[in-house]
Amino acid sequence: MNWKARLLALDGLMPSMDDAGRLSWGTLADAPEDAELVFLGLDEGKACFAAVPPRGDASPRMANPQLWSLMANLQPDDLALYGGARSIVDWHARHRFCAQCGGDTKLAKGGWQRDCTACGASHFPRTDPVTIMLVECDGKLMLGRGLGWPEGSFSALAGFVEPGESIEEGVAREVFEESGVRVRDVTYVASQPWPFPSQLMIGCHSHADDDALTIDETEMAEINWYSRDEVKASLAGDGPFRAPPPHAIAHHLMDWWIHT
Repeated sequence: MNWKARLLALDGLMPSMDDAGRLSWGTLADAPEDAELVFLGLDEGKACFAAVPPRGDASPRMANPQLWSLMANLQPDDLALYGGARSIVDWHARHRFCAQCGGDTKLAKGGWQRDCTACGASHFPRTDPVTIMLVECDGKLMLGRGLGWPEGSFSALAGFVEPGESIEEGVAREVFEESGVRVRDVTYVASQPWPFPSQLMIGCHSHADDDALTIDETEMAEINWYSRDEVKASLAGDGPFRAPPPHAIAHHLMDWWIHT
C-alpha cells in the first residue's frame, strides 16, 4: 500500500499484528473522530502516527499474559517501535490536565509536548530511571521473585533511582532494602527502554561479600542464590526457576553473566 501517512494500529495500548506477525498499520482515516495524533517519525518517506487512547482507557497491566505473548512474538524493530509509541501515547492519555493549574492541556509539537490552555505551561514526556542489577557472591547470582509473581518466576532485583542519587547509589540502596545485602563495585552493563509506563532500565552488575539474606517481605516473595549452571539451565528452559522472557533486559543480563 502506498500510503503518504499511516497509523499504528493499537487496541487501546495493546499491539495489533497482521497475518505475517508484524505490527499492523492503517490509514489516518482509521483514527477515532477527534483523536489526538502523535507523530512517530518517517519510514521510507511515510509519516507514521499513533492515536492517543480515548479518555478513561486504562493501560494494560505489565503482567497481562496476552500482552507478554504478543510482545514475545514481535520482531526486534517492531518491539522497539511499539514500546516507544506505547510510552508516548500513554503519557498523553494520563496528562490531559495541567499539573500547575489543573487546566486542560492540548497536544503540541507533533505530540512531544502538551501545553496548558489556561496558564500556558508546557509539559514534556518523562522517562523514569530504574536500576536492574545482578548481585554476585562467591560465584552465585542473587535473583528474586516479587509479590504476586507466578511460582518459580525469578528475575534480577530492580528499583527506581530516587532524587539526588547516582546510579551506583540507587543499586546499593535497592539491593540492601530488598535483600539486606551490601554491594560494592557497581558497574554498568546495558540499558533498555521499558514502556510500563515509561522507564529506562539501567542494567548493572555488582559484588557482595556476604550472602546472608534479610528479605523485605513487603516487596519480595523470595530471594535465592543460583549457580552459573543453574542460571544457564534456566535460560534454556530446564533449570530450577523460570527465567525472564528473551525480550526483557533481565534475560540479557543473565546471559551476559554466564558468558563473562
